[in-house]
Amino acid sequence: MTTHLTQIIQQYKNDSQSVFNTWFIDNDQRLKAFRTIRRGVLQVVEDIKNKTFPNDFKGSSLEFVLNCIAEQKQVFVGVSHPFYWKPKLRIPDIYENQNNKIAFGQFLENCINAKTEEQIVKEIVRLDALKIKGLGPAAGSILYFLHPTLFPPFNTAIVNGFNTLFNDKKKLGSWSEYLKIREVLMETNQKHKAELSNDLGAIAGLCFEIGTQKMLIGNDEYLSEEEPNKLEKSIEKRQKEIRDEKLEENLHSEMQFHLLKIGQSLGYDAFVASNDRSRSYDGKSFSFMSPDKFPAIDCEKDTANTIKLIDVLWFEKNTNNVICAFEVEKSTSIYSGILRLTDLSYSIADGDEIFYLVVPESREKDVVMQLSRPSIKQIKTPIKYILFTELRQNCDALCRFGDSHRIMEKISKTV
Repeated sequence: MTTHLTQIIQQYKNDSQSVFNTWFIDNDQRLKAFRTIRRGVLQVVEDIKNKTFPNDFKGSSLEFVLNCIAEQKQVFVGVSHPFYWKPKLRIPDIYENQNNKIAFGQFLENCINAKTEEQIVKEIVRLDALKIKGLGPAAGSILYFLHPTLFPPFNTAIVNGFNTLFNDKKKLGSWSEYLKIREVLMETNQKHKAELSNDLGAIAGLCFEIGTQKMLIGNDEYLSEEEPNKLEKSIEKRQKEIRDEKLEENLHSEMQFHLLKIGQSLGYDAFVASNDRSRSYDGKSFSFMSPDKFPAIDCEKDTANTIKLIDVLWFEKNTNNVICAFEVEKSTSIYSGILRLTDLSYSIADGDEIFYLVVPESREKDVVMQLSRPSIKQIKTPIKYILFTELRQNCDALCRFGDSHRIMEKISKTV
């Protein structure tokens, strides 16, 4: 099995279109997601404590957490479905039953603060003992983003892939089955850590690929007559998704380029996100447009690393004083962009900064809706937004006539 599994892992890693290469080691969004989702989970806990958590999934802070997880490419498609409020079934029973709601909040809080896997397993067992209707191991995907080296994500495709890979018959809706699957994945991952990762997303991604039959192991004799056509369509769909992602990346890079160009022209130190320095647009490398040394910021290391992932930052020349911060949101959650900007505000704001979301016209209604939310307004972070076309069309004029960051107010909007 070990030799065979080594070959399967290599097949998985060598496929340029596998989730290992398109999601797991492509860290740009993953790095941003962990802090955003952790922050979102804390908000869920806070809402439950303050009794402001609603009696429906829609519009809740839990919805935003699951939406942020769902953004993490195809591995997490459908992650929200188990949490939708189904009134006829009264599940999951965490919206109308106050005791169950509190138990769920305590579970999340204890898990996010846990230091060892034993503590989290105890919380799972405690939650499972309450037999809350509809609240099963779908929450494992939340646990993954809180403790990625200890708990794997969990969904139908991952379970199907696990059963195929290990010739097992584990079921989907049981916490006890989830813990058994976790033990096997942890043990297997330990044996193949050099080929995979400490992060269990890598081996879970392998199960996902097998479970969706995007990756065949051994031979294809187990495929029915209709399944090869289905598999071919699935591959075509994945290729289209990758092409679309590349187009989105190009548009994202274009907006970063305009912001860097304007920031330089206005006399600021303009920094692109640390993981985007290797990118370029119109033949101009971002590493040549951004200073080499990021200013020292007085905050925790993890917070500083997250700040460095903000799409574009303008600093007052030769200082660590942030003047403007920009998050470009093409297809990801507007809410996650807002959270990153508010994280920055909480960390280093001294009152003279302005924060911007940069979005396409098609997402303007979504921006207005999110910035109008009472929970966002009470944060009092001054967030404005700029449309792609406004930035593109006015870039040269802003460079030519601007004398300070206030010129951006000419093309920005407020809610």
